[in-house]
Formats: sequence, C-alpha cells, structure tokens
Amino acid sequence: MNAVTEQLAALAADSDLTVAVAESLTAGNLAAALGAAPDSGDWFRGGIVAYSRTVKHDLLKVPLGPVVSEPAAKAMADGARTLLDATLAVAVTGAGGPDPQDGEPPGSVWFAVSTPAETTATHHQFDGKPEEVLNQTITHALDLLLAAAKARNWATTSPIPRESYRGLS
Repeated sequence: MNAVTEQLAALAADSDLTVAVAESLTAGNLAAALGAAPDSGDWFRGGIVAYSRTVKHDLLKVPLGPVVSEPAAKAMADGARTLLDATLAVAVTGAGGPDPQDGEPPGSVWFAVSTPAETTATHHQFDGKPEEVLNQTITHALDLLLAAAKARNWATTSPIPRESYRGLS
C-alpha cells in the first residue's frame, strides 16, 4: 500500500473530505491508486479518464487549444470536482512520450488541484521512458492531493456552478 494514499485515507476518515480525479496521461492509473487505498469507497468519488480531446472539451469544458497546458489542467480539475461532487480534485495532462504533443516535449506534464477556494496549476518536466514519466506523474499527483488535504485552508462550498457542466444539475 502506498504511504501517501494511506495518509490521504486517514485524513478523509477524520473529516468530510471527498476526492476526485481527471486524468489523461495516466489513463486511469491515478484513480486505481486511490481506489486501492483504505476505505476508498467512503471518500473517493471517482475519476474521469479524458484521453480524447473531445471528452476534455465537451465533458470537462477544457477550452479549445492545446490540451497539454495550464488552462486544460485547471478546467479538468474543476470539471472533475464539480461533476463528481468532491471537495478536492487533481488533474493531470501531459506528453508521456516518446513523441511531443501540442508543442510540448515528452515528459512535460501539467497538474491542477481544485478546491472550493481555488484552482492552482503547476508544470513539471519529467525524464525517462513513457512508463517512468507515467509513474512520476502518478506519484506527484498523489503528493499534490495529500498536500491540499493537509492544508485544508479552503471553505466547504463549491464556487463552480454545477449547471455549467453540460446540462447536469
């Protein structure tokens, strides 16, 4: 069991914290890591694997343009948190390799964390083969979730109207 997911599970058990993910590059592996954590059925709301640009744009409201970008990562995190009714969400989008994507070199990954108070994004350039980039991305995304859960410096209501997501209310 991953120590980070165990810590996240313990924090969630002691509060009303719920978690969601939106992932492209990691293709469901991030959700699988969270689903394997203790009592995940109580706090892990689920994930959206948005591998297709169409899914990113239509479901998660990613703006038109590059999907390996800060705006895409932020929209993905906000969309997952809202659609899955979670307190906290993380999103990952990137170029795993071996080829570039959207003008970004292999290993270029954007992360975003959405809380009721704000959505922040960070960029990392990982080295290695596609499998190594994938593993580093999952590890970093879990670390970001844990840091946000520990900070808990946000309110408990969502600033994103659920109605803004494709007829879902």
